[in-house]
Amino acid sequence: MPFRYRLQKILEFRIRKKEEQEAVVQKAQQAVNKAEADIKQNNDEIVQTVQAKKMADYRMMEYYDKYLHHLWDKAEELEKKRQEAQKVLDEEMEKLVKCEQEVKVLENHKEKKKEQFIAEEKAAELKMFSELGVQRHFIRAREEAAENQEEET
Repeated sequence: MPFRYRLQKILEFRIRKKEEQEAVVQKAQQAVNKAEADIKQNNDEIVQTVQAKKMADYRMMEYYDKYLHHLWDKAEELEKKRQEAQKVLDEEMEKLVKCEQEVKVLENHKEKKKEQFIAEEKAAELKMFSELGVQRHFIRAREEAAENQEEET
């Protein structure tokens, strides 16, 4: 009789849950990466605007200043979005770690139960062989006794 784990469905459910959580973590990581890319793009635009301001006509300085203030405000907003995305990622990572622990616990339990099952199977097999040996011994003893009685008669 092969080993059958009685909590297999729960283990499979937890594995699916862990895989789903991995997908959620991946999406959260992508959101963080996108926010960081947006920040980098905004910073590059600030640098380019500062460089262009140095070469621009003095009449355009007010427009460059307003645009730079807009970009700096945008940078603050993007940093807030990145922090929120990072916070979400951290929370999802904690959930993933918890899911992984739940799966690990059941896998360890399954392994222990399998080892216990194998030990019980070996014990049952040894008991069966022991009983067969005892039966053979008594059969031989009876046959020898019968032979001895025939020889005596």
